[in-house]
Amino acid sequence: MIRRRSRALLDLADIILDLNQRAGPEVAERFCRAVQSALRSLERAPGIGRPRRFRQPGLRSWQVPGFRRWLLFYRPLDQDRGVELIRVIHGARDLRRFLGSPS
Repeated sequence: MIRRRSRALLDLADIILDLNQRAGPEVAERFCRAVQSALRSLERAPGIGRPRRFRQPGLRSWQVPGFRRWLLFYRPLDQDRGVELIRVIHGARDLRRFLGSPS
């Protein structure tokens, strides 16, 4: 199961629109396919991402294949039922601003 938070969906929409305008529809479509592939991998093996220390406990990150600067921030769901996609953020951004400091 892949649960997508509304903020993650907004992130993806913004990224896809920007890629479409700046790099063209082919790149935007390739990004979409890469995100879906990454999410399927995370669904099968939720623990493969890097553990992160932000406000939300259990948060992990995984690079979008072929777009390694874009990071999927997610939490594994209980009992290996998949993942919850929290945000999609460019790695050069101030991640603490978007995800908060650990409590």
